[in-house]
Amino acid sequence: MNPTRRSFLKGGTGAVVASVLGFDLKPAFAQAKELKIARTTETRSTCPYCSVSCGIIIHTIGDKAKNVTAQVVHVEGDPDHPINRGTLCPKGSSLMQDILNERRLLKPQVRRPGSDHWEDIGWDQAIEEIARHIKKTRDETFISTDSQGRTVNRLESIAWNGGCTDTNEFNYLAVKTMRSLGVTYLENQARV
Repeated sequence: MNPTRRSFLKGGTGAVVASVLGFDLKPAFAQAKELKIARTTETRSTCPYCSVSCGIIIHTIGDKAKNVTAQVVHVEGDPDHPINRGTLCPKGSSLMQDILNERRLLKPQVRRPGSDHWEDIGWDQAIEEIARHIKKTRDETFISTDSQGRTVNRLESIAWNGGCTDTNEFNYLAVKTMRSLGVTYLENQARV
């Protein structure tokens, strides 16, 4: 092999440099990866980005003591998962940057009418406000009969969109809840 200066620099620490200098870096890369996740806890999860629902493994480090938050150190595809068999798309591969993003929201926020900023609220308050708004909207816009006097019992002012990482059980309950409210516009991201 007769590499040019350009191909040598382009190869970086890859196969070109290793073969030119006469050694193989694969064992070193494998050892470095093992050291990175040697003391971690593996948690299997599902990628939240699309309806494919690829399996992922999230590696966290921490002593599991009370009031200690584990730190995410590595995210990879789950090789035992039947859908993706360890592969991840670019969005799934960048999941760790989303988990560790300092702008990630960790609590509910609300922007009040006329306000120019978001304020943090508690989970109980968020659930109470959502329920109040749903009840008010349903009471004001529920359609019991159509223009010909037929009973329709529908609510066209609220829509529901499920997510791809929701379980079948959750989706079943969500659809039953929305149907009991009379919601007609139901959709699920898994159909995309």
